[in-house]
Amino acid sequence: MMKLFQPFHLVTLSPWPLMMSFSLKIMLIGMINWFHNLNFNLLILGKVLLILVLFQWWRDVVRESTFQGFHSFKVMSGIKMSMILFIISEIFFFLSIFWCYLHMYLSPSVEIGSLWPPKNILVFNPYEIPLLNTVILLSSGVTVTWCHYSIINKNNLNMILSMFLTIILGLVFSMFQYLEYKEASFSISDSIYGSIFFMSTGFHGLHVLIGTLFLLINFLRMINKNFSSIHHLGFEMAAWYWHFVDVVWLFLYLLVYFLSS
Repeated sequence: MMKLFQPFHLVTLSPWPLMMSFSLKIMLIGMINWFHNLNFNLLILGKVLLILVLFQWWRDVVRESTFQGFHSFKVMSGIKMSMILFIISEIFFFLSIFWCYLHMYLSPSVEIGSLWPPKNILVFNPYEIPLLNTVILLSSGVTVTWCHYSIINKNNLNMILSMFLTIILGLVFSMFQYLEYKEASFSISDSIYGSIFFMSTGFHGLHVLIGTLFLLINFLRMINKNFSSIHHLGFEMAAWYWHFVDVVWLFLYLLVYFLSS
């Protein structure tokens, strides 16, 4: 009997999607419990389960791509297309937030005094922490590109060093954003400006944390020598995501910080 070979990867049965659903449900119920009863035990349990499932699921993907050879060039092409579509969906998500901001910026309503920013809102100086964070994030874009070229040129030392620097820069950015939130003179409930500011910068900050985790997993894979000069798709997806986060921050800085000042 002739055996037919095809370039696609038909995934095997996996418990992780179902386990992930239950973990997310527990975490979100725990979050509601935290909001209403100030008890975050269920939230912590949900997060721990989520992290455990994530690492098991990622382990299976790494095994399929690295050791079992299921990620052929055809499969990689499909994964790249899915990542492009995912990033496009994220672009439209942030576009909706910027649309809301520009609507209020160009035609502030009577309820906020027909002014932008509204009265009694003390905005951040764009030349202090926001500008520093811009430099930090753009520098991380440079280091992640350096890492990409190091992988292509088989320079393992520079690859590890540049990825480590990128992760550190991402963590420093998140730390400064936390300090900025801590020192803010307004909250998310202070008029439409507070709502837009914390929604836009908060969602971007969440993307930075997710991107940092994405890079951290790739850093561990680099240490374990999972990548080659022609097969490093996991890193490429992380780099694309990180560059997207960089570009969104530039728009955030120009619109939410600079124009509002």
